[in-house]
Amino acid sequence: MSKNRSRILILLVVAALVLALGSWSTLRAKNTAVENPDVYQYLKVFSDVMSIVQDNYVEKVDQKKLVYGAITGMLRELDPHSSFLKPEDYKELQIETKGKFGGLGIEITIRDNILTVVAPLEDTPADKAGILANDQILKIDDQPTQDMSLMDAVQKMRGAKGTKVKLTIFRKGERKPLDFDVVRDIISIQSVKSRSLEPGFGYVRISSFQSGTSADLRKALDQLESENPGMQGLVLDLRNDPGGLLDQAVEVSDEFLDEGLIVYTGGRLESQKMRFEAHKNTKPHSYPIVVLVNSGSASASEIVAGALQDQKRAIIMGEQTFGKGSVQTVIPLNDGSALRLTTSLYYTPSGRSIQAKGITPDIMVKREIPKAEDNNPGDDMLRVREKDLNRHMENPKGENPGTGKQDTSKPDASKPDASKQEGTQLDPKKLAEQDNQVRRALDLLKGYKIMAQMQFK
Repeated sequence: MSKNRSRILILLVVAALVLALGSWSTLRAKNTAVENPDVYQYLKVFSDVMSIVQDNYVEKVDQKKLVYGAITGMLRELDPHSSFLKPEDYKELQIETKGKFGGLGIEITIRDNILTVVAPLEDTPADKAGILANDQILKIDDQPTQDMSLMDAVQKMRGAKGTKVKLTIFRKGERKPLDFDVVRDIISIQSVKSRSLEPGFGYVRISSFQSGTSADLRKALDQLESENPGMQGLVLDLRNDPGGLLDQAVEVSDEFLDEGLIVYTGGRLESQKMRFEAHKNTKPHSYPIVVLVNSGSASASEIVAGALQDQKRAIIMGEQTFGKGSVQTVIPLNDGSALRLTTSLYYTPSGRSIQAKGITPDIMVKREIPKAEDNNPGDDMLRVREKDLNRHMENPKGENPGTGKQDTSKPDASKPDASKQEGTQLDPKKLAEQDNQVRRALDLLKGYKIMAQMQFK
């Protein structure tokens, strides 16, 4: 095939990719052409490079691989949360939001360019095999993890129930790497857990915002309220909750609010300006609430904390949150792949953007790590925030865009690096005795009750 004919085919491939975006990209292409008349010149450079690679690279290269790689690089240049999802990646994202999949039950991150365990989920294969927080995964099934993306690592560890995965681990204090053969199982992530701390006081932990979280919250509250008639206070634990679905964050906030603004978003396009209002609940929850947050509380968690704080519905306690104030829209493409694109920033009811800043608690309480949890991530990991990520978007510093109205829900699926699961062992006595933040929250609720009964003269 001649070089000219090859270039024509490549240009056709590029054109097909543009058409694959449908009406969205058609509209944007017109705007882009007006804003940047050199766009087609850049596309010509891209096609020339692709042609040179195909003609001169030492091995034959698949065109699809080249195009996917180029798109991946383009999205990676934007911000930490925009990305290209290959068909298998898109399916993985859809599985994650449902909260049930075959795998090991392990939270991972890339820290200092090394695949690192954040925490094994309780009673999962990884937990039972002895995988610990801060373990560094050197190999998966004897394949080195150096330069392996987080999504690729997740995919390699997921699979059918009963199949094995070999993990080669470096652990601080060990002289040589450790090998673990872990048998996959069905991992069901229960995003909502609850307990009565003491008579009259409830505790609810939300570990992520996935489909069904708000419904599970309602069930948990019904159970707590039936166990504690005339309930006097609730601790809502959002620590190390990395976020999830925006619509679930809105519904969770709405559960505790009867009126007023919950959150609004602002973007370049009118369609990206959304506004979410609370509705009057058929079953009100009129008791005081203390919301626990820390640096692992991100995105959807920050929406809930910001809404309840601004509407004077809850006291926020703990540590500064992660600071992810952007909304990602997932745009499916014709070949089964998708774009996860940052399209807007969200703002709390008072107009605050928490992007790269986070929610500041009303009462700052640092977490005291018990000696028994020495293997868990310490302050060093938990202090990684949005502002520490490469190419993060800066806080708009008081910019308060118009609040156009549109009733829609878009996934906010990006997760921060620190997403350690805490408080999943919901033994009421242990929570109150060993978790100083829960203890402080409970004391505050008790104090509120006492103060309400007192008469000041």
